[in-house]
Amino acid sequence: MPGSGMVSKTVFSPQPSPSHLYKTTLVAYSLSLIPEEVWFVDKIIDGKAIAAEIREEIAADVVALKEQGVTPGLAVVLVGDDPASRVYVTMKEKACEKAGIFSDEHKLPAETTEAQLLALIDALNRDPRIDGILVQLPLPDHVDESKVLEAISPAKDADGFHPYNVGRLVTGNPLYQPCTPFGVMKMLEHTGVDLTGKDVVVVGRSNIVGKPVALMCLAQHATVTLCHSRTRDLPAKVGQADVLIAAVGRAEMIKGDWIKEGAVVIDVGVNRVGEKKLVGDVEFEPAKQRASAITPVPGGVGPMTITMLLYNTVEGAKRRAAQQ
Repeated sequence: MPGSGMVSKTVFSPQPSPSHLYKTTLVAYSLSLIPEEVWFVDKIIDGKAIAAEIREEIAADVVALKEQGVTPGLAVVLVGDDPASRVYVTMKEKACEKAGIFSDEHKLPAETTEAQLLALIDALNRDPRIDGILVQLPLPDHVDESKVLEAISPAKDADGFHPYNVGRLVTGNPLYQPCTPFGVMKMLEHTGVDLTGKDVVVVGRSNIVGKPVALMCLAQHATVTLCHSRTRDLPAKVGQADVLIAAVGRAEMIKGDWIKEGAVVIDVGVNRVGEKKLVGDVEFEPAKQRASAITPVPGGVGPMTITMLLYNTVEGAKRRAAQQ
């Protein structure tokens, strides 16, 4: 356990370093969102630290699987030359290598036809080395995104976007869960937030984050409000949230003074302002003054997405090992 020490900043962290953190008793708000005894630093939930702990567990699972003769395998397909997608794919490749996961990369030119892409996915579906398949979005305009995602075998759908896996999520029996919302839930779990009976407000209704994270919170017995561009009086809705999950993709759209005192704020948005600055969907500094815990941008939800992709891939490998 960590010893005593002085800090100027703390971060919600599953395994804090003894030299940087101290144990304290936080006077819980009446909502009891945060346990009385927590490891914290200035209200900030440290996504990097949580992701690092989960990746250590993943690496240990990979070692155990290899001892059984199974090496987890992830196929990543990139079509075109979108700069952001290339950076993200490279990050996934490095993460796989570090975790000991076999990474099968397919970087295709933008003019790749839909038929060619579907043929590759069919081959990956049948490849016994592959436990997870990820097709990097967006795809070129001439390719039907829905058709491509539905062509991935549900048993290898590491992104959790196949209608079969979405249906299992809706019915409360998930196989693969979408990586970013799954990461959000892991952050809440590691931070010690109990969603039972809490009012959760999700801002953003995308198929990638908003809708699935709302379902995941519902499964944890929260009362969920899903807001969107046509929601009336959004500040009032946000102000009711014990837990706010912002995933709308608009820089600092949610103002700090909308936040309920003592709320937990998870900011999924990553928005570029100017040349270099990245900000979330929530006005961070004013929100931090009112929240009991909040994720930063960057360094909050972002590190969790690739982590949960690795997690899903290893879970697929475990199912393969069980069938041997």
